[in-house]
Amino acid sequence: MRVPVGRREQLTRLLSSPWWRGAAVFVAGALPALAFPAPGLWWFAYVALVPWLLLTRTAATGRRAMLDGWLGGTGFMLAMHHWLMPNLHVFILLIAALLGLLWAPWGWLVRSMLGAAGRAGGAPSASRAAAAIAVLPSGWLMVELVRSWEGLGGPWGLLGASQWEVPPALRLASVGGVWLVSLLVVAVNTAVAVLLAVPTARVPAVAGACACALAVGAVWLWSPRPERSGDVVRVAVVQPGVVNGVGGADRRFARGEQLTRELAGRDVDLVVWGESSVGVDLAARPDYAARLAAVSREVGADVLVNVDARRSDERPGGPPGGASGRIFKTTVLVGPDGPTGDRYDKMRLVPFGEYVPARALLGWATSVGKAAGEDRMRGSRQSVMVLQDGENRAGLRVGPLVCFESAFPDMSRRLVRSGTQLLVAQSATSTFQDSWAPAQHASLAALRAAETGRPMVHATLTGISAVYGPEGEPLGERLGTDARTAAVYEVPLARGTTPYVRFGDWPVYGALAVLAALCASEGLRALRKPAPETAVPPARTAHGSAVRPGH
Repeated sequence: MRVPVGRREQLTRLLSSPWWRGAAVFVAGALPALAFPAPGLWWFAYVALVPWLLLTRTAATGRRAMLDGWLGGTGFMLAMHHWLMPNLHVFILLIAALLGLLWAPWGWLVRSMLGAAGRAGGAPSASRAAAAIAVLPSGWLMVELVRSWEGLGGPWGLLGASQWEVPPALRLASVGGVWLVSLLVVAVNTAVAVLLAVPTARVPAVAGACACALAVGAVWLWSPRPERSGDVVRVAVVQPGVVNGVGGADRRFARGEQLTRELAGRDVDLVVWGESSVGVDLAARPDYAARLAAVSREVGADVLVNVDARRSDERPGGPPGGASGRIFKTTVLVGPDGPTGDRYDKMRLVPFGEYVPARALLGWATSVGKAAGEDRMRGSRQSVMVLQDGENRAGLRVGPLVCFESAFPDMSRRLVRSGTQLLVAQSATSTFQDSWAPAQHASLAALRAAETGRPMVHATLTGISAVYGPEGEPLGERLGTDARTAAVYEVPLARGTTPYVRFGDWPVYGALAVLAALCASEGLRALRKPAPETAVPPARTAHGSAVRPGH
């Protein structure tokens, strides 16, 4: 549809104002958040970046393009993490602005590839616009890679994660992880932007979009599927619901006991409780350990719990449960005879939620929000737990993750390489019960299952709990945030190795190669560019008249 000339001029004048332009870019950057749960408009991800791209390409200078990248990135970060506002208050604005800076170089890259050199709103060459379909996704992936560092908030809201319920995208994740899905989504957005803004490059734009579709089709047809072993384990998820007030930890434990006992006689192989489901150190409180062992015997299955408490064995000779102990979040496997000795300490902690980075500098965040008053401690290695008893579960290898860790694709990949047959994530998002956070968190398990070819259980205290099969397909009904129950899922096991488990983050290295090739090409072009000719001033006679060379 062609925009009338009058409206086009009015829009141009409006966007010439730095304030209106900044607001437009900020809103455009926030649009991709609609593709994630809870809105769940997964199809929107393939065009959500187009307004941001079209605005940034018209930047008058490289500096303005970097500002557009920063503002758009800030809008995206704030939209993806807006549910943190009740806890971090104004501090979330600072965090979003700092993380948004990561998109400043990407904004410059957008103008370099899609804008005419030195002319705002101009058109690039067809070859350069075609190259943008590979270059801009690579630049975006570098931003995602850097911000995936735990200290910068981790890989929450990677663009590829918006496709968690799309089977072809999940198959793509089995080949190259969530990184490959992000590349595809940004490539399609770039092709659409080129199609709309660069008439001379419409053929390459259509060809690029078709190449993306063909790549997905080829992966769907030829990538190996997980080989079902034929074994099925029955896993129960215990979700006690919200428990507030004095003695909440004890009442939550008691409710977990009650719900677990209701599983007796249902032939369960493993019972999974959520994160922080036990509020005392089991080594210091043998009465709690005995209660868990009793429900394990009653149900006839091991119970996987998560302890969020001061550890009594941290100081040799110290009093059990004394104030000198440090707080860990520890997954513990409990059998009929008590804790089996298998445990895993959470390694990757939530910034500000479980520790404050550079507390001496940023400790003031605890006074303006609900940041962690005391830092949790982190574990040093991942663990694979083995269930020994029972006909169906004998030797079943379980790989535990705790809450935030399910966002990191490398952790589940490492567990599967260590022989894990069933991935289990224990989570607690009750602080954000009525926000988008529970649905976003539950969706990550589908990606981890598809990437690794192993089923995954996502068990929470208050919802959303969900279970996914080896290809990321949902199994049974999800437990919403209003559910207080114990549900049993039949989980099929699989064997074999997905390309992502075997080859790792190869799309990241491919993106680095594309950017390196761009740098080399730009360097060669700069060397080959002829130097501008210097004008020779005409000589003058004694009378002042000009005499040109050759006369």
